[in-house]
Amino acid sequence: MPLPIVHHPDYVAPLPPGHRFPMQKFSQLYSYLLRQGIATAEQIHVPRLPPREVLEWLHEGEYVDGYLTGTLPEKAQRRIGLPWSAELARRTCLAVGGTLLTAELALEQGLACNTVGGTHHAFPGFGSGFCIFNDLAIAARFVQKRGLARRVLIVDLDVHQGDGTAVMFQGDETVFTFSMHCGVNFPSRKQVSDLDVSLREGMEDDEYLQTLAQYLPDLLSQVKPDLVLYDAGVDPHVGDRLGKLALTDTGIFRREMQVLGTCLGAGYPVACVIGGGYSTDFAALTYRHSLLHRVASDLFRQYRLG
Repeated sequence: MPLPIVHHPDYVAPLPPGHRFPMQKFSQLYSYLLRQGIATAEQIHVPRLPPREVLEWLHEGEYVDGYLTGTLPEKAQRRIGLPWSAELARRTCLAVGGTLLTAELALEQGLACNTVGGTHHAFPGFGSGFCIFNDLAIAARFVQKRGLARRVLIVDLDVHQGDGTAVMFQGDETVFTFSMHCGVNFPSRKQVSDLDVSLREGMEDDEYLQTLAQYLPDLLSQVKPDLVLYDAGVDPHVGDRLGKLALTDTGIFRREMQVLGTCLGAGYPVACVIGGGYSTDFAALTYRHSLLHRVASDLFRQYRLG
């Protein structure tokens, strides 16, 4: 049985020409995975739209309604950074549904990957930084409410702090939030995760991976999660437009091996989302994101999960 990969053709929605959010990377990633033999069409799982009530477990009803109907105030729309459209609203909800399905599949088979996700700047009552609904937070609560998991560990290695996720679970001992990010990057006002590791600007592969190794194994032993939600942002890459760290392709590959190998080796299931990545070179960006799925596919076979 191959690695479960979650994808929907509507993970892409139209944006104005020249918009800096790299929307087309999601379809290009899927095509690349198939073209390179990392995935086959038979192992793709297609998500459904989540019920509105699921969105409102962690988001305020007024905000959910305002976004879904396109009636948010202009200031709130600007804070998100993505112009509203019905297609984008549908895409946003499908992405959440995709992470819910990824979490379910990971609990069933040990490991699963989405081809989108990681919208960690979405707060209960507003969106921010290209993030509208917080798929990681909703997925954590989803598996809990379904009785599939009790304790969840969110490992957020996007270059930006997972500020929205941190706020959503402050004081909640059933979800542990771990964010390792560049300290001088967005957001300028950091929130308080259960564990924040602030990295210096320009950090390279070895120092980054050594830092991660100082925390992840102990966290797993401490939290003993029923599920790990992994935000595998590739914006720590040296070539990222919004990054400020200096990981190479090899460093990203080693990071995925380190995170997934450590979790799976200790017996913890992992649901992966791709997180941030920003570049005008879509071929290079697609390759960086594909490293997660390549490593996950190899380890899935190695551990004979499923």
